[in-house]
Amino acid sequence: MARPWASSLSAGTGDIVKIHPNGYIEIADRTKDVIKSGGEWISSVALENALMAHPKVQEAAVIAVPDERWTERPMACIVARPEFRGEVLDAELTEYLAQQFAKWWLPDRYLFLDELPKTSVGKFDKKAMRQQFAATELTV
Repeated sequence: MARPWASSLSAGTGDIVKIHPNGYIEIADRTKDVIKSGGEWISSVALENALMAHPKVQEAAVIAVPDERWTERPMACIVARPEFRGEVLDAELTEYLAQQFAKWWLPDRYLFLDELPKTSVGKFDKKAMRQQFAATELTV
């Protein structure tokens, strides 16, 4: 039986893949972007994709922030669609995500920004976000 999550077979890529029973391989996340919370792994990519499917969300990046009890917890950095800026609520996004994910996967905090930092090729700069928000206190 194949493990649902396995390390990438390509040396040095840093990808975490899901091997499906039919042999397909799905890239699930990057090792540097997964969140280890209480000994369990949370995929930042899965949360981001779900958040960006919300009708009021334009962009979303999920990063790990330090947590005294759980080691790390997810924090979602959100850019709302222009017509919904200032109207999207944490509770609304949590309720939306709770339909798809276990409670312990849900972000403990949502940070609403005007824009997300991006790399020179236009990808979310999670390294910069982790550095910028590493000291962010998560209050639940």
